[in-house]
Amino acid sequence: MTSEMQIDSYLTALRTHLGPLTIAEREEIVREINAHVRDSAEEAGASVESVLARLGPAEELAAQYRDGQLISQASRSLSPLVLLRATLRLATKGVFGFVAFFLGLFGYTMGAGLVLTALLKPIFPANTGFWVNDYRGFGFISAGSTFPSPPPHAHDILGIWYTPLALTLGSLSLLFTTMAIRKSLRTSRRWQSRM
Repeated sequence: MTSEMQIDSYLTALRTHLGPLTIAEREEIVREINAHVRDSAEEAGASVESVLARLGPAEELAAQYRDGQLISQASRSLSPLVLLRATLRLATKGVFGFVAFFLGLFGYTMGAGLVLTALLKPIFPANTGFWVNDYRGFGFISAGSTFPSPPPHAHDILGIWYTPLALTLGSLSLLFTTMAIRKSLRTSRRWQSRM
């Protein structure tokens, strides 16, 4: 197999495995790798086979580019789904990503739960709130919706103030979770670029 055929075969495999990216992004990556292989072979006097071996299999190189593109896109996004998808991808690569994913999942769940209960409070005022139960000397606190009725011997300590408080805390939780995930994705990109 000639050098030209080896390069073409590698680039075809790379283009195929870059499938989820846009055509323009795929072609830019293929042009970049093509130029890198040819320049490295000419400048270092190395064989095309050794240059391709250093790059690794086309599938792995394509996966690195796809991950980088996803993390780059997510670091500028405000969508919780895009951000969680990127941190899930990052979670497969190490502890940092694993922690970022679960903190993001916790933050979004808590924020969405608070916002949901705040929206339910005007509809079900007697069943949604922040309850204190002093039954038999034990303090019991529950937040959220309890159907069909609140716990026995309990009273809602926030009343109508639960709605603005839960909306504020839920919104702040969603905002800070988004900012924290975006920062962790940017940090991850910097660490990967240094390696």
